[in-house]
Amino acid sequence: MLHTQRSYGGSCVAPHHLAASAGRDVLKQGGNAVEAMVAAAAAIAVVYPHMNALGGDGFWLIHEPGKAPIAIDACGPAAGLADAHFYAGELQIPERGPKAALTMAGTIGGWQEALNVAAHWGKSLPLTTLLADAIHHAEAGVAVTQSQEALTAKHLERLSQSPGFSEALLLNGKVPREGERLRQPRLAATFKRLAEAGLDDFYRGELAASMARDLEAVGSPLRLADFHAYRAQQVTPLEVTLQDATLYNLPAPTQGMASLMILGIYERLKAAEPNGFDHLHGVIEATKRAFILRDQNVTDPGRVPTPLQGLLSAENIGLEAARIDPQHALPWPHEPAPGDTIWMGTVDSEGRSVSFIQSIYWEFGSGVVLSESGVLWQNRGISFSLNPDDLRALAPGRKPFHTLNPALAKFNDGRTMVYGTMGGEGQPQTQAAVFSRYALHGMPLQQAITSPRWLLGRTWGDTSTNLKLENRFDEALVNALATAGHDVEVLPEAFSDTMGHAGGIVHHPDGLIESAHDPRSNGGAASV
Repeated sequence: MLHTQRSYGGSCVAPHHLAASAGRDVLKQGGNAVEAMVAAAAAIAVVYPHMNALGGDGFWLIHEPGKAPIAIDACGPAAGLADAHFYAGELQIPERGPKAALTMAGTIGGWQEALNVAAHWGKSLPLTTLLADAIHHAEAGVAVTQSQEALTAKHLERLSQSPGFSEALLLNGKVPREGERLRQPRLAATFKRLAEAGLDDFYRGELAASMARDLEAVGSPLRLADFHAYRAQQVTPLEVTLQDATLYNLPAPTQGMASLMILGIYERLKAAEPNGFDHLHGVIEATKRAFILRDQNVTDPGRVPTPLQGLLSAENIGLEAARIDPQHALPWPHEPAPGDTIWMGTVDSEGRSVSFIQSIYWEFGSGVVLSESGVLWQNRGISFSLNPDDLRALAPGRKPFHTLNPALAKFNDGRTMVYGTMGGEGQPQTQAAVFSRYALHGMPLQQAITSPRWLLGRTWGDTSTNLKLENRFDEALVNALATAGHDVEVLPEAFSDTMGHAGGIVHHPDGLIESAHDPRSNGGAASV
């Protein structure tokens, strides 16, 4: 996309065009922003299986004009059997396979809780309508994307050892090629079951019993009792107040605190111009300060050592900003975490908006595809440590650390903005790039997303921790960053998947909706 889309009837932004269309079509049928997001979330679980699935987690920020935003934590905890005894003899939790499938899938519970929030907004559309596109795409098949082909090939050796993976996500035993048709009939039947029996069937019905049997049979610690015990939760979002806007994000176990802190610090350092040395250096150094505090504090909500909202106080942000050298980079040996995710946003004609993120952690998660339901299960639990003294130590019922964090901003002039991206540790950085360019430096929304981006650390399975830049940055800027002490790597691509797939929607007080999405993805903005 080169230009910001503008409309008045609503919009859905997603990293796959079929998911964006699913959300847009629900809006056209009179559905609200939450219903449109459920339709998009269901569709993308079919059309982007390397990035997310029904066996993953999700987080929501929902805003109704004139009211405080509502946050939903749809993160599944560790199984009741997931303890040191279960992993006896292991130095760490296996990254793929049944033992990596150790946390409950929360995303469907999040859909239900979001629909509960929106229930008072007026007449609701039936689940058969919201899940129709997902059912169709699973039955009729979808064209495999380039990223799905590449990631399947990259990880085939290990993924093919996970139960059910080859049958569900290979074609005749081979890596599906870009443009080939992938059908998922068992997943279609699962969506039909959810449409008929209701979303709670995933946790307390026949579907739950089926999945629990399959998980136990392949060697996962998850049991039916874990399904029965799970419910998504409404939580109080974290917030930070800037001069012209208040920003919102999710609390622990997500890294939402880091996303807010980066922008809070950067506003204190604000550069005169976007995309210059002061802008990039300032945001990058703010990222380092935020990540240090994140790794000292973010874990299961019941184990957070310091209240995260307190870390976002004006006083503390000022102290962190004062620690930044405007000319020199802080040495950075930090070991970041990978992650594969999707971010999507919706706004309806009433100005109600949703910022939503859904993930299975690594590409294809655990790789385990359940034989009866066709559900691919996440490996989010591998972020736990088997060291009992670790901040993120494994124990039954604990929630794992999440890179996921959807963002929302309320401007003093009445605008509302939902924005976000996939990309593991790149998420807070890309959020900072998009928001600072648009809100602090006045760039058009689409230009804020399309402009060249950077990433401190790794994503998409990379092991390096240096500063990566797309090759469209000016050579003089690259040299200035290197001179300041940044370990710079210029990527060969002008638009690199390494930088994630960002999107944003802005709702104006007069009803105008601006939408933009990342040219680095297969997605788009579908407006009414």
